[in-house]
Amino acid sequence: MSAPAAGHGPGATPESAWAGWAPDLPQWVPDPTWRRVVVCAAHPDDEVLGVGGILAMLAGAGVQLHLVAVTDGEASHPGNPVLGPAALAVARVAEHARALDVLGAGSTTCTRLGLPDSAVSAHEGDLVVALGALLAGADAVLAPWTGDGHPDHEAVGRAAVAAAGDVPVLQFPVWTWHWAAPGDPRVPWDRARAVPLPPSVRAAKRAAVACFTTQVQPLGPDPAILPPEFLAHFDRDHEVLW
Repeated sequence: MSAPAAGHGPGATPESAWAGWAPDLPQWVPDPTWRRVVVCAAHPDDEVLGVGGILAMLAGAGVQLHLVAVTDGEASHPGNPVLGPAALAVARVAEHARALDVLGAGSTTCTRLGLPDSAVSAHEGDLVVALGALLAGADAVLAPWTGDGHPDHEAVGRAAVAAAGDVPVLQFPVWTWHWAAPGDPRVPWDRARAVPLPPSVRAAKRAAVACFTTQVQPLGPDPAILPPEFLAHFDRDHEVLW
């Protein structure tokens, strides 16, 4: 994760507000004919938070996963005295690799584009071109929602939609759970689908999220970027796509 568009605060929606909401959504399961799925992430950890369970299930079914890591997340702790941007990028890439291993997706092909964290929108045209080649021949694309509330997430989502052509794009929310609430008119609930996670997959996702120590634990004087109340949104027995 990188610094969000809006920080944590009293206006954040607690996970308790979402309790019991997902059963109202139609359920979705991966297409058993899929052979290759491309996953787009603005920062290391985005796709694990949003669709880590789905990735585990796809990998377990033998689907070839190709992760496009747009940035290395070097801007999550500006001015931190423990890890500067370059060292933080190295740490986050290593955390990412461990998380994929925990999900059973260690064989995922990874393309790292190295675009600047927190400035993806300034390079959106180049990103569309890069994704155009990478998405060719895929059965589906997983990408951040274009309205997620973080400018990098939204830029990656827009670029994926623009580059996909006839390849279906399934969008996943991350920061949405923080600022929205059930029934929020800004969110396309009519397209939302719940993806049930078996207990073993849910446990693997929880362990994978814990791999991102630079984000889920304090780093020097900086508090955790992703505190427990935010992480609670991703320790559910389901994930959501639209």
